[in-house]
Amino acid sequence: MQAVHASSSPHFSIHSSKPPNSTTTTCSLFTSSVNVKSSQRDQSSLWTSYNKRVILKSTFSAKATSVEVGNSSVSTGTAEDDVLKALSQIIDPDFGTDIVTCGFVKDLQIDEALGEVSFRLELTTPACPIKDVFEQKANEVVAALPWVKNVNVTMSAQPAKPLYAEQLPAGLRTISNIIAVSSCKGGVGKSTVAVNLAYTLADMGARVGIFDADVYGPSLPTMVSPESRLLEMNPEKKTIIPTEYMGVKLVSFGFAGQGRAIMRGPMVSGVINQLLTTTEWGELDYLVIDMPPGTGDIQLTLCQIVPLTAAVIVTTPQKLSFIDVAKGVRMFSKLKVPCVAVVENMCHFDADGKRYYPFGRGSGSQVVEQFGIPHLFDLPIRPTLSASGDSGMPEVVADPQGEVSKIFQNLGVCVVQQCAKIRQQVSTAVSYDKSVKAIKVRVPDSDEEFFLHPATVRRNDRSAQSVDEWTGEQKLQYSDVPEDIEPEEIRPMGNYAVSINWPDGFSQIAPYEQLQTMERLVAV
Repeated sequence: MQAVHASSSPHFSIHSSKPPNSTTTTCSLFTSSVNVKSSQRDQSSLWTSYNKRVILKSTFSAKATSVEVGNSSVSTGTAEDDVLKALSQIIDPDFGTDIVTCGFVKDLQIDEALGEVSFRLELTTPACPIKDVFEQKANEVVAALPWVKNVNVTMSAQPAKPLYAEQLPAGLRTISNIIAVSSCKGGVGKSTVAVNLAYTLADMGARVGIFDADVYGPSLPTMVSPESRLLEMNPEKKTIIPTEYMGVKLVSFGFAGQGRAIMRGPMVSGVINQLLTTTEWGELDYLVIDMPPGTGDIQLTLCQIVPLTAAVIVTTPQKLSFIDVAKGVRMFSKLKVPCVAVVENMCHFDADGKRYYPFGRGSGSQVVEQFGIPHLFDLPIRPTLSASGDSGMPEVVADPQGEVSKIFQNLGVCVVQQCAKIRQQVSTAVSYDKSVKAIKVRVPDSDEEFFLHPATVRRNDRSAQSVDEWTGEQKLQYSDVPEDIEPEEIRPMGNYAVSINWPDGFSQIAPYEQLQTMERLVAV
């Protein structure tokens, strides 16, 4: 369908040719800068090396005459400039931008007479694996200023909140990231990965919850040992109070006093919806969802009612496992959920000084290579890993310094890093540039950046208010949209679209795929 386009803005002209065809992969990923073939085998020291990646710039560009710090604007005084210039040497390795530009520096206070400087670094997550490095470098670069005698740095994290909280059920409005752990096949260790990942994130300092979405065969009651093994109901709010074990909040149908369910699919979807959305999760940095096997109604319901940030795929070395896992990866791709890591369970064991691969090799690598998933982690065959799952104490809690725990630490770093990148890319994918009166678009899984005329975007709305659903007739006419229309607000809608509020009161849902097909503006 030919896009309806507007006339040129004062700063741009209409690009008459179609947008260039971008190369797409089967799985939609937001990590184009990561080496696709990186694996846990090649980066066993990820946990250690990641801590060394905070970069200090030897030179830095001049800053604007006013920099916003915290809730106030800092003037161009020499002392403030000195401090911000020093802090701008510290580069966040995930975003590739200095911490001042990232907005991490808050509550800057300076007493130049006494040589005292205090400020707060507000990171994107309390589980940031390099928060101690940030604190150390911030102290060092500010203390190096000749007039500074004392530096006080406090660390904090942004409040837990999804990118579009107002559109979610009340129970999910204070959860920053929702991670799906999926295999689409039973018996490959998916629940083991989900539980150990959750407790690894909690050990890194995050507030974490686990939702066991398998109603037919819930595993969580076996794998953890909370004092209270029954979910409670808040009679006033009619909400569910999760149980808790070692600081992690837990919800499972197995804690509902019903054991395993015997019911049809539509009923199961309703139960999952109720358990997930009416629970009082509180503020969480990460909610880990242990997905049930398969790619049917239950899985699709989960993906549609919650804004999944990312998915972790679990497989085993056998070819049969790969076939089922591939279905799950394709499902997430269609739903615009980025798959950030593959965990290949039961890979090998060591005996007599040799490493054995009893189930063959290559399933995990095949998933990584075929679908472009950026990280692969190998889990060995360990009797203790299986035993911990049956004992009610996760392996990463029972043996925090063991080999398995180190692998999960690397996986935890990967998840934290990728979620931060995804949130940053999604939150800045579409914005309005008032200086050129154009909508700037940079789709998360693409390095391409382009501009659209606001009137073009408004006229290309395909909702029922603009196009007759039965006949396809255009109800919104070209002349109905003024040339100088400007959006009032642009907000992300998950990983696939943005919501644009217009002055006429209309709220337009604009998918990234549609924006990429519209006529573009080019500089004149």
